[in-house]
Order: sequence, then structure tokens, then C-alpha cells
Amino acid sequence: RAVLLVGLVLLLALTLAGPVRQWLEGRAELARLAAEGTAYDARIAELEAELERQADPAWTARQARERLAYVLPGDRLVLVIDGEAAEGDAGTLPDVPDTAHPWYDELLGSVAEADDAGAGAGE
Repeated sequence: RAVLLVGLVLLLALTLAGPVRQWLEGRAELARLAAEGTAYDARIAELEAELERQADPAWTARQARERLAYVLPGDRLVLVIDGEAAEGDAGTLPDVPDTAHPWYDELLGSVAEADDAGAGAGE
């Protein structure tokens, strides 16, 4: 009788092992998905707060001033060009002389120079 009882218990344990393992794996998966959903909810809240912040005209003006160097009429603007400060009111900066040639003049000059060098080598 004892051997039969042990055999039945083993058969019952083997029969229930698969479903119990699947149940435990399902619980772990549910916990992982719940944590992932919480992280997504937090990210959604962050993005909604950012949208509300960006809808504020004062925030937009502040960002334009900081990132794009925009100024309003009457503001004081200081630009440093080649180590020298050029000051003036917004929109009234003195003209800064352009000492460099445009890139396309440099390109055409180098093409003409190469053409002259090639013509001299062919003679």
C-alpha cells in the first residue's frame, strides 16, 4: 500500500508540475508588464507636462532668446566677433566688415588655379 501511495503522490506531483510552473511564469510576466505599464504612465505624465510647458508663450519666448539669440526691440545685444565686442540695440548693430571671401569664390579660384596648372603641364 505504501508503494502504491508513493506512486500516486509522484504521479500527482508530475501531473501538476507543468500547470504550476506555467502559473508561476504567468504571474512573473504579469508583474513585469505591470512595472512596464507604470513606467509608460510616468513617461506619459512627463510628456504631457512638457506639452503644457511648451504651450506657454512666455516659455516659448524665453527659449527663443536662449537658444536662438532672439532679442526684442530695446533689448541690449552684445556679440563677440573675432575677440572684439560689437554692441548696440536690437536691430541696430554696426556693420561688421567681411574679410573672408564667400566659399564659392574660393571654389572657383581653386578650379581656375588647377586649370592653369593643368594647361602648363600639358605644354
